[in-house]
Amino acid sequence: MKKFFALPVALLSSASLFAAEGGAPASSGNMMQTGMMLVVALLFFYFILWRPEQKRRKKMEQQRSALKKGDRVTAMGIVGSVARINENSIVLKMVEGAKIEVLKSAITEVQPGTEEDAKKVEVTE
Repeated sequence: MKKFFALPVALLSSASLFAAEGGAPASSGNMMQTGMMLVVALLFFYFILWRPEQKRRKKMEQQRSALKKGDRVTAMGIVGSVARINENSIVLKMVEGAKIEVLKSAITEVQPGTEEDAKKVEVTE
């Protein structure tokens, strides 16, 4: 039973050691420090995490909107050449004439094709 009361008594007696003398000036200083830490954290998240991700998404959207026949793309690990472009999806020509339709939003990498690549896709259609 003594062990049950020992922990709360130790915590309550040590709390007075951490209390600051003259409460009002110390609490306003603590609020200022807390506010500064929040500002630093928000700036960190903006410049290190959010802004680069926003730039990457914008660049990917530009690449997806500039797709043309013959471009070589990777979508969810599937590699193929663009055969046809629809509003929200594209048709990829893969090995041995196989075709698959994927969403534009699934495209992760675009390698621009040459005019020869576009002609090869048109010939096999």
